[in-house]
Amino acid sequence: MIVHHDLRKGENTMAANEVEILLVEDNPDDIQLTLRELRRHHFANRVQVVRDGAEALEFIFATGPYGKRDINHQPKMILLDLKLPKVDGLEVLHKLKIDEGTRSIPVVVLTSSKEELDLVKSYKLGVSNFIAKPLDFDKFANVASGLGFYWLLLNRSPQ
Repeated sequence: MIVHHDLRKGENTMAANEVEILLVEDNPDDIQLTLRELRRHHFANRVQVVRDGAEALEFIFATGPYGKRDINHQPKMILLDLKLPKVDGLEVLHKLKIDEGTRSIPVVVLTSSKEELDLVKSYKLGVSNFIAKPLDFDKFANVASGLGFYWLLLNRSPQ
């Protein structure tokens, strides 16, 4: 069963083929804050949350528990943490960008990593943006709402 958040209603739904944002994050506090800000600013109707890199790849490539998901309906944007259990974010990014079917999905790295090497590797792999998570609650809220505004309302991506 595939369940994701419908931000218009603030509840879970079953329409997994209509995901707008895939949030790949293992920190429950960051998940809740990001969802709250997206909901507050009405930037996305539906968000799928996955908590590790392996689950992200299963969702994106419609395998494992997501095997019945229509792979032709990809998220409009992926918010990707780098420091993830099972498969790290750089490996997820690599697999996304080498696949013809997922290469054009905008990926925004949203991470607590301050390492220059992570920044360089992310851009070499084709990330759309690299944003270090602010430690301050209000600044993080502003980052989350700004991401929604830019990537969902202003940015144009190929169909």
